[in-house]
Amino acid sequence: MKYPDNVLTKGKKGIEVRSLVSRGNYVLCEYLDPETGKLADKKKKLILKDDDGKVQEYFIVPLKGDRSLLITPKEKKDVEKQKVWNKGKIEDLIK
Repeated sequence: MKYPDNVLTKGKKGIEVRSLVSRGNYVLCEYLDPETGKLADKKKKLILKDDDGKVQEYFIVPLKGDRSLLITPKEKKDVEKQKVWNKGKIEDLIK
């Protein structure tokens, strides 16, 4: 099949087609110490919600240098019911 040049990219195995899997919204959370308000941990949580409503969760764990590791949580929590602190007020994690 012939693909337009602007969707082609070069990977380790040669030329590849950049193909959309899903599109949607995201939330990126960091974890603060409740006593100090400063970062409690360097990890972050990334929650992705596609246009069909499917939610995926990942922890972003920083490694040495400019690299990070994505880890899928062992247990899935109902992110639709979770809240997040946003500069002095409580909001729904997923809107």
